[in-house]
Amino acid sequence: MINVTKTYLPDKDKYKKYIDEIYANGWVTNNGPLVQLLEKRLAEYLGVKNIVLVSNGTVAMEIAYRTLGLSGFVVTTPFSFVATTSSLVTNGLLPIFADIDPNTFNIDPAKIESAITPNTSAILGVHVFGNACEVEAISTIAKKHDLKVIYDAAHTFGVQHKEQSVLNYGDISTLSFHATKLFHTIEGGALIINDDALVQKARYLINFGIKNAEEIPELGTNAKMNEFEAAMGLCVLDDIEKIKTNRKAICEKYQKALNGFVKFQKHNEYATQNYSYFPILFENEGQLLKVQKALGEKDIFPRRYFYPSLDTLSYIEPKQHMPHSRDISTRIMCLPVFAELTEEEQNLIIDIIKENL
Repeated sequence: MINVTKTYLPDKDKYKKYIDEIYANGWVTNNGPLVQLLEKRLAEYLGVKNIVLVSNGTVAMEIAYRTLGLSGFVVTTPFSFVATTSSLVTNGLLPIFADIDPNTFNIDPAKIESAITPNTSAILGVHVFGNACEVEAISTIAKKHDLKVIYDAAHTFGVQHKEQSVLNYGDISTLSFHATKLFHTIEGGALIINDDALVQKARYLINFGIKNAEEIPELGTNAKMNEFEAAMGLCVLDDIEKIKTNRKAICEKYQKALNGFVKFQKHNEYATQNYSYFPILFENEGQLLKVQKALGEKDIFPRRYFYPSLDTLSYIEPKQHMPHSRDISTRIMCLPVFAELTEEEQNLIIDIIKENL
């Protein structure tokens, strides 16, 4: 069986050394030494000032909203993983969609301004499949209307924009370190925060709002990363360049072999790629379903990612219609990309796609 991705597992003996350390000191959670070490190493690797590790990517977004004190409406994209929208709704925020650019798959800055109202408090962009948004245009709009900017950067580990981390744009960027991601901590996530004062607030929020044994200045929750997850992250970080190199080769082979058969995402010319996903776009949904069925018969399971368009979710009010997002969501598929994908397996995937087009 070949799935769309496969969890990268580092050297078992290296991971065991960290586990032995955890057993020796008995510190398994509550900002342990491995969490602190991983924060330090990630800040250096990514080129960011402040990073706060948390238990998963969804809670990272929720903590971001609360750290910035958002309320009312948030302008966001309808083309993303469901957590981008659901995390807003569960925190009492109303997602107002701005349609996507059908070439980049990112939120279209030209559509944002018309979605802003007096009740809007923020813009929530998504760097879809690791493709950097038009961050300067979004920043200009946000400053004009005095709005906060958050980026769901779940796919954007290691991406640079104009020779600096794309995570440094906006007020807060959030990462996901789920087991399927380019870099993972089994489960986990992080917040990249530029304002030092907000970093301290976020740290209170992820620990029940507690400052110390006698002070609880915030209404918080439990969103802490544990030591076993941090140990996995330290091991994976050691191998990250090898992982990226393998994925780059796979993506470049898909690009070359399938050119002319399908369409590809248009990448931001000022940003690097991290090869975390390889989406392809068919002419219509019928083509997609035909290829999906043929691949499935060989136990190959790509993913219709993202589908459905989030403006179609039953719990979204008011009802909104985003034509570009709805169209792209019916025609897009992400192909298998992971370090252990063999040349033979990739050739089979490519051949099946070509034969059915």
